[in-house]
Amino acid sequence: MPPLAKPTPTDSGSQPMQKTFTDIPLTRPHTPLLDRIGAPADLRRLPETDLEQMVDELRAYLLYAVGRAGGHFGAGLGVVELTVALHYLFDTPHDRLVWDVGHQCYPHKILTGRRDEILTVRQQHGLSGFPKRTESEFDTFGVGHSSTSISAALGMALGAEQAGDKRRTVAVIGDGAMTAGQAFEAMSHAAHTRANLLVILNDNTMSIGHNVGGLANYFARIWSSKTYIALREGGKKVLSAMPAAWDFVRRTEESMKNMVSPDMLFEAIGFNYIGPIDGHDIDELTATLETMRDLEGPQLLHVYTTKGKGFGPAEADPVGYHAINKIEPKAKVEVAKPAKPKSPKYQEVFGQWLCDLAKQDPRLIGITPAMCEGSGMVDFARRFPERYHDVAICEQHSLTLAGGMACEGRKPVVAIYSTFLQRAYDQLIHDVALQNLDVTFGIDRAGLVGEDGATHGGVFDLAYLRTVPNMIVAAPSDENECRQLLYTAWLHDGPAAVRYPRGTGPGAKIEDTMTALPVGESRTLRQGKGDAALLAFGALVPAALEAAEKLDATVIDMRWVKPLDRAAVLDAAARHDLVVTLEDHQRMGGAGSAVNELLIDEGVVVPVLNLGLPDHFIHHGKRDALLAEHGLDAAGIEASVRRRLKRLHDALPHRA
Repeated sequence: MPPLAKPTPTDSGSQPMQKTFTDIPLTRPHTPLLDRIGAPADLRRLPETDLEQMVDELRAYLLYAVGRAGGHFGAGLGVVELTVALHYLFDTPHDRLVWDVGHQCYPHKILTGRRDEILTVRQQHGLSGFPKRTESEFDTFGVGHSSTSISAALGMALGAEQAGDKRRTVAVIGDGAMTAGQAFEAMSHAAHTRANLLVILNDNTMSIGHNVGGLANYFARIWSSKTYIALREGGKKVLSAMPAAWDFVRRTEESMKNMVSPDMLFEAIGFNYIGPIDGHDIDELTATLETMRDLEGPQLLHVYTTKGKGFGPAEADPVGYHAINKIEPKAKVEVAKPAKPKSPKYQEVFGQWLCDLAKQDPRLIGITPAMCEGSGMVDFARRFPERYHDVAICEQHSLTLAGGMACEGRKPVVAIYSTFLQRAYDQLIHDVALQNLDVTFGIDRAGLVGEDGATHGGVFDLAYLRTVPNMIVAAPSDENECRQLLYTAWLHDGPAAVRYPRGTGPGAKIEDTMTALPVGESRTLRQGKGDAALLAFGALVPAALEAAEKLDATVIDMRWVKPLDRAAVLDAAARHDLVVTLEDHQRMGGAGSAVNELLIDEGVVVPVLNLGLPDHFIHHGKRDALLAEHGLDAAGIEASVRRRLKRLHDALPHRA
């Protein structure tokens, strides 16, 4: 948690503002220039000499806003200068600006008419934490997953070209996102089409190696200069008739670039590569971008930035300050409260299980696509580095890699978010399940994820997992069950998935001993005398138990979505007037659908109520509030069951 701040001293603008903050402002900073910006057109009316002050004011306001609202933090601080430069030099929204992933979009939102609304970011009915097309015309493409920006921007550029529109298109992509195959697929196609596309590689030094210094900056300025570009293109025309001479000039240029540029890969693909330049030097940024704005064909500008720039603690710990919670003011009088034992997060349960099992079995391999911290694998990576593989943002590769390891007798465990597993669905089928390879999936962030919203919601996994032959799928209801089901899945000879939610569970005691649970077997938690049986899957079991106390209903913790506990479902149908399925997942195709299919196959006719999420995307807000809104808290479950029972009872006299 960042320190509570003392108000940041500012002045009327006659003196430069503080550029590096050590505290997050608790009161709104003085931002006279920023207050004049209602849209980027206002920004473009400023003289270039004001841009430095604009950068400082924007960074100060961003710190204040995120402190008030919480949200993504370090990425936005790192692109303040770049955001100002892009909106200053390009005619947005006519010119298209596409942000990759979108964690860095807060400065963009502030400059595009949402300065006051940014205080509602990630709150229910407030601004999204990511670019969102329905929110603003300046948000040209909705994102949340990585590595899509170049593909989307290329599509826009080609679409504009076909329509005869001269608009410019810019994609901003990070060095981490650049590791994904889709980015290079898009670049290859862009080179083939020769589209007018500018790709900005925002390199925060967390993936791609350094090659900076005076000489590098000097040559970057040369290569982006109009004089050099004119000479280069003119030389091509003149020397193309003399192959030997042109070959000598070309090889000389390449040799010079090789000495000072990080990589010639982009040139080999077909992009004109410029850089690296300092992404926090607003003068250099504007000068370079002004030249590149009018260049034809695919261009790539490589900028170095610092994640968390301008806030000292974030610069020192960019991972820890990726996002922060809302800063609450300290109470004037603090009353001592007895400390409550802190429940572990599900990701921590997974991480501890992984370490415990790794000590027992040397065959275990841990794999994650760039989610070490988020998936709880930090301790495993430290203790078992030779058995830990972070493959970067390459979800498809992570699954096929695991399949290859399984072919050699290893026991790979893939830790992956539910929403990111969607990106590797083909590999799940073709490279793992089709060959019945022994791969275990720890699927984190299943169900609603709260403030991250629809792009990160894990509400489709049951539907796409249970249709795949050879897969078994478990949904634990508490922390200990998660540990034991992970162990059960790992022992299973074939592909197995355990899906668990974000955050903490109900606080169940976690047994140190790992015990295999019977595959496809549920447990009855409450035997009621009422008319309803609640078949609960995963995270909704606690809410089901609470509702059942009011209904005197039976509650079954189903544990397994595939295979279903056939005997338990049929027994519940035989003993009760109403079978209710509960899941933190889309109703369509989910666990409830599986129960329906089983009953139909068995020829059992019984009223069934499927409770789950509706057929529309659910946007950001507190997880508990969103569940309540969709009738999946205890009160909502009770109300839905009572309504259905009333309908059934009202219809009884009319039955034949």
